[in-house]
Amino acid sequence: MKTEQLYEIYQQHPIITTDSRDCPAGSIFFALKGATFDGNLYAASALEKGCAYAVVEKEFAPEDDERFIVSDNPEQTLQELAAYHRQQLNIPVLQITGTNGKTTTKELIASILSEAHHVLYTQGNLNNHLGVPRTLLRITKEHDIAVIETGANHPGEITFLCNMVKADYGLITNVGRAHLEGFGSFQGVKNAKGELFDDLQQRQATIFLNALDEDLLKMAEERGFCLYSNAIPYIEGRIEDCDPFVKIQWRSAPDEPWQTIQTHLIGAYNISNLRAAITVGLHFGVTPEQIRHAIEHYIPSNSRSEFRDTGKNRLIVDAYNANPSSMIAALTNFQFIESKHKMVILGDMRELGADSEMEHRKIMDILATMPLEKIWLVGENFASLDYQNNRINARYFKDVEAVREEICNNPLAGKTILIKGSNGTKLYQLPEWL
Repeated sequence: MKTEQLYEIYQQHPIITTDSRDCPAGSIFFALKGATFDGNLYAASALEKGCAYAVVEKEFAPEDDERFIVSDNPEQTLQELAAYHRQQLNIPVLQITGTNGKTTTKELIASILSEAHHVLYTQGNLNNHLGVPRTLLRITKEHDIAVIETGANHPGEITFLCNMVKADYGLITNVGRAHLEGFGSFQGVKNAKGELFDDLQQRQATIFLNALDEDLLKMAEERGFCLYSNAIPYIEGRIEDCDPFVKIQWRSAPDEPWQTIQTHLIGAYNISNLRAAITVGLHFGVTPEQIRHAIEHYIPSNSRSEFRDTGKNRLIVDAYNANPSSMIAALTNFQFIESKHKMVILGDMRELGADSEMEHRKIMDILATMPLEKIWLVGENFASLDYQNNRINARYFKDVEAVREEICNNPLAGKTILIKGSNGTKLYQLPEWL
């Protein structure tokens, strides 16, 4: 079936699912395959549960059942359908990528734009080769702007996503030392994230540029962006307080009065995310008062810059992911938090390849300078280091279960605790025990 023909079916059944456990009535099921699953095996079940059609490989499609749509590659068909749908849209689309802060920035932007527009934006972190097409296919004629988050851990992935998104605007939050195993080096990270700038430059689209970030500024200049006409500079912004929540002041011109916003965000590093969101909001006609209202009512979730008071301890939960850049930023911010009883529970930083030992050792160097009551390190990367004759008084745990057992046997109370680690360390489970 040609994409145009499938698109006609999609227009009548504009709900897409790839999970046979979630089959809304009249939806289209795409049978995706992974290392440990084959969606083709569940296509019949998806139809029984309410799907109108199932896109499957030929050997799984009965000849006498028109509800089965044959595809050589259902995943590729999903992506082609999403790209075709994008071509039919006549609304501004903003694409976001970056090493750190892209999900928080995306959610802040969506919150601000929603004050004045009907916005479609990426849910959670559905920012890869499967999440992006599903997000694009959620855009309807009711939406008047879309915000699409895109992630990558290998070269070429952003380019692949750009070819689907065809963004009118783009924003890179920052570039840092993450996914080095896939990118090869920090320069590899910059090249990969810069694929968004490459795409925008080729199509003469617009970038929102943090001109205070030297790496991003250079990346834009190298690609020929005229920074006074093709790029939109950031507003001014400064931190007024960050203990524990960030309070910022901002203005869009030197002769304007400063405006104050109290956020629910933890971490001074969020100033650039906030400036980005305010800039985008102003560009799309959101008023300063609407911007203030949106930011003050935005409460982070999903273990990203969350503050939780459990009644026993005060927690700063930033355990969705971790890389050297974000770990250093979190530790730096933690030093500004006032508390007599501070401790950290840090998990391994994954996907650093040959740089792993060096980057974990750098974190331990920072810990050696901090006045902390307790330092708990979780995972084999931290545990494998012979750290300069025990310069830090740290405890090492194999995994999150070992931490849970220690907490159950010796409960913690009265502490202010920073919890941060790569998602694979599962430190996001800890708050319920603290």
